[in-house]
Amino acid sequence: MSPGALAAASAAVLLSLSCAGPAAWAQHVHEPPPGAAPPRSRSIYEISAALVDQRGQPAGLDVFRGHPVLIGMFYASCRDTCFLLIAEIQRIEMELPPGARANLRVVLVSFDPERDTPAVLQALARARGVDESRWRFLRAPEDSVREIAAVLGIKYRRLPDGNFSHTSLITLLDTSGVAQARVEGIGQPHADLLRRLRAMAPSHDR
Repeated sequence: MSPGALAAASAAVLLSLSCAGPAAWAQHVHEPPPGAAPPRSRSIYEISAALVDQRGQPAGLDVFRGHPVLIGMFYASCRDTCFLLIAEIQRIEMELPPGARANLRVVLVSFDPERDTPAVLQALARARGVDESRWRFLRAPEDSVREIAAVLGIKYRRLPDGNFSHTSLITLLDTSGVAQARVEGIGQPHADLLRRLRAMAPSHDR
């Protein structure tokens, strides 16, 4: 496949994963402007954002500094792609040895701070049965949402009906918040991500 055809195919896959379908990408997409994302060696933890978690507690993006972290973005009222995103992360967890799973942390930042209150995020965490000692659902002011999305390379757009069209990415951060691997879309191969997570676990837990 030529580079142009490969790029077109990749774009088609990402657009098909939006909660509202490809047509929603026509205008006003929030996407990383040229030069916005830091170099690979830079830590996402350099972003100063005032976030709040599902317990109503203040939290920074570095809430799990010192652990490997899977980070992504979502919104609670999404009933398809975001639902699958959470399920995908849970599936990745279950494929890890117990020690590596215990070492892993998960951070999901909402696109929708207006509706995703701590109570809504808490209800979602309980409904999905996540381990809240290792998972954080976070909300942030809209300007911080845009900045976080830009650094993670996530495109999104708010639609007239209040839903969001967005790409679905899962990024692996090392213990210092530097991106090490990324899975683009739901149901994509994640063998490299699993290998890296195992390598980050204490030696006796791999």
